[in-house]
Amino acid sequence: MPIPSFSPPMTLKLQWLLATLISAWAIALPAKADTLTSWHFDANQNQLNVTTDTSVQPSVKLIPNPTRLVIDLPGIVLEYPETPQSYNSAIKEIRVGQFDPETTRLVIQLNPGYKLDPQQVRIIKESANRWSFQLPNPELLAGNESFQSEDITRFEQKEPQILPNLKATNPRNYSGDLGMQIGSEMTAIKPEVEKAIEQYKSLSAGMFFLDLDTGNYLDIKGDRVFPAASTIKLPILIAFYQDVDAGKVSLNETLVMKSDLVASGSGTMQDEPDGTRFSIRETIDKMITISDNTATNMIIERLGGIAKLNERFRSWGLTDTIIRNWLGDFQGTNTTSSVDMVKLLSMLSRDKLVSESSREQALELLRHTTTRTLLPSGLGAGAVIADKTGDIGFVVGDAGIIDMPNGKRYLAAIFVKRPYNDPIVRDFVRRISRIVYNYLDLPSAKVPDNLR
Repeated sequence: MPIPSFSPPMTLKLQWLLATLISAWAIALPAKADTLTSWHFDANQNQLNVTTDTSVQPSVKLIPNPTRLVIDLPGIVLEYPETPQSYNSAIKEIRVGQFDPETTRLVIQLNPGYKLDPQQVRIIKESANRWSFQLPNPELLAGNESFQSEDITRFEQKEPQILPNLKATNPRNYSGDLGMQIGSEMTAIKPEVEKAIEQYKSLSAGMFFLDLDTGNYLDIKGDRVFPAASTIKLPILIAFYQDVDAGKVSLNETLVMKSDLVASGSGTMQDEPDGTRFSIRETIDKMITISDNTATNMIIERLGGIAKLNERFRSWGLTDTIIRNWLGDFQGTNTTSSVDMVKLLSMLSRDKLVSESSREQALELLRHTTTRTLLPSGLGAGAVIADKTGDIGFVVGDAGIIDMPNGKRYLAAIFVKRPYNDPIVRDFVRRISRIVYNYLDLPSAKVPDNLR
C-alpha cells in the first residue's frame, strides 16, 4: 500500500517568508548552465520525478545511518535554492542542493529505523532529460539490523511514444499537441529571437507563439517544463467556468475564507479576518485581476481540490500543467509549459472547453489583469491582450490571447528563469513580444476584410 501523505504543519504565510529569506542567499551561477528544471515527489506512488534542461545520466546510491537514497545529477546546477520537503512517517525529508559546482544532489532521507530494499528501487529513463525514481515501500529495520552502502546502476528505458504521421523534419506533432491544424514555423523571425536570447545570458527561457489564422508558430523550447507561478490560475479559471456551465457552481454563491486557505504573496484577501464572506464573483475576479493567492485557494477548494483539478487538466490533454501545492507556491512545485498554455488558450478561443458566454466572461477578467510589464509591454497601439502573468522571484511567466488592429489573433506563452527578482527580464520579454507582434503586423500577415 502507498504510504499516506502528510502535509507539514507550516502555514502558507510562513512558507512564503522562508522562501523569501532563503532566496536572498541564492548564489550566482554560470551563464547557460544546464539546470534542474523541476522535481516532484508523488507520495501516493512513492515516486520522485526529475526534469532537467538537457540530457543527464544520474548516479544513485543507497546509504545507511540514516537510510538515504542519494541521486546525483552530473553537469546540472540549481538556479534557485530549495528548502527540505517533509512527506510522511517513513520519509523524513527530501533535500535538493548543489553538491559541487557541477552536480545537483537530491537526497531522500528516511526516518530512523526504516530501510529500503535496493533491489526494488527502479530507475526509469522517461527521456534523455526526464527520469523517475520508483521507491518500494519503506520497511522497519529489525533490531540491530544494518546494511552497507550500495550503488544502484540498473535502469529501465521507457519505450518512446510513436506519434502517427510524424514527419522526420518536424520533431513535434503540433497538430496533436494543440488539437488543431497547424501551419509552418515562423523561420523568418527565429534568428532574431535567438539573437535576443543570446544577449540575455543570465536568463533561460521557453516560449511558444501561435497565429490562429494561419496556424504558423514560433517554438523555442516550448515544451520545457517551468514552475507555473500564478499562470496556474489560468487553467483554474477555465475549470471554474466549466463548472458554471455544468450547473455545478452558481455565480450567486458566497464563499467563506478559512484560515487554512489564507496565503501570503499577492492579493488583499489575506488581510481580512478569518470567516469573512466573499461572493464567488468577487473571489474569481480577485484571483485573476490582482492574482490573489487566498482567492485561488478558495476556488481550488470549491472545485473539489487539487487532485480533481489535475484530473481535469489531464482530460484536456495538458501534460505539463500540474498543481502540487496550494498557493502561494513559492518553491515552484506547480508546473506548466508554454505549449500547454497555448493549447489551453487555443481550446478556449475555439469554444472547446466552455460556452461562448463563459469564454467572454473569462476573457474579460484576463483583459483587466493589473500586471502589464511582460507580454503587453511589447504590443503595438490598439492591440488588446487577455493574459495571466506569474512571478515567484526566480521565474516569471505570461500567457495570453492577443487581438491586433489588423484583425489577426494570436496566442503567446513565455516562461523565463532569472537571477532572483532581476528586472532585466522585463526588457527581454518586451523585446520578444515586440519581435513577434511586428512580424504579424506586416502587410503580408494582415487578414482581408472579408475574412475578419
